Amino acid sequence: MGYTKPKETTKWSLELAPLPNHGKSYTVVSHKSVIDNTLTLLKDSGFRVKKEIYRANMNANVAQGVYHITPIQTTDEKIIEETELGMMFAWTNSYDKSTRFQCAIGAYVKVCSNGMIAGEMMNFKRKHTGSADRDVKIHLSDQIKNAEKYYKRIIEDRDAMKAVRLNCSQQSELVGRLFIEQNLLDTQQLTCVKSEMDKPTYEYSTDSDTAWTFYNHVTHALKKAHPRDWMQDSQDFHDFITAECKSRNQLKPPYEVNPLEEVEVDEEISNEVYLLDL
Repeated sequence: MGYTKPKETTKWSLELAPLPNHGKSYTVVSHKSVIDNTLTLLKDSGFRVKKEIYRANMNANVAQGVYHITPIQTTDEKIIEETELGMMFAWTNSYDKSTRFQCAIGAYVKVCSNGMIAGEMMNFKRKHTGSADRDVKIHLSDQIKNAEKYYKRIIEDRDAMKAVRLNCSQQSELVGRLFIEQNLLDTQQLTCVKSEMDKPTYEYSTDSDTAWTFYNHVTHALKKAHPRDWMQDSQDFHDFITAECKSRNQLKPPYEVNPLEEVEVDEEISNEVYLLDL
């Protein structure tokens, strides 16, 4: 947080970035090896890469790869019928010891490319030591093999958010908590969320007072996060808002009373006056 806007770059720039030399205890996991392994494993696992997005800081010491993917064949009706969300695979790697290697299957919103990553899906973070290079390849494979399962979980979370109403005051409270309590938004991102709430850049599939629309305002702002923070921030926010939605659903009354419905009142009881001794 608090960094300059991440810079989009090319695959070749990352592949040509000078490798680090931090001594014998440091295991280099090159950006090139991550890219090559990712593209090979996706292809071998039956996925087509629709788009490749690469971001990096100065000198590519921290790099990020985001892939919009689609299964070439699937028998899952939910995935076949899905039109709003696309499947995504992302990784983060560093040469300056500032962050561990991370990768995860997630989703992206097609209208705006906002990313979605749930906490349970990003459970691999590997220091650049020992057998890190081999472990990274193994976990890349494990994530991709479970892609459709993780993607379905994201779809279910999206559907749950659409069912939760958040008025302007409630959204404002959550923004404040994300900024102060959770430390997930910096001042620039805070301003971005407010701007999106006032005048959204994109049209989403729900009204402005739903958790899903609010989610997109925040993930749009998270695009400004530094490459070393984006995956973790996206995961933490996703877990935060899904927990909020679950809590609010549990607080709903078991039934609703129609305000227009006539209620019979016992006149004899209603006309009684009770005197209290003070």
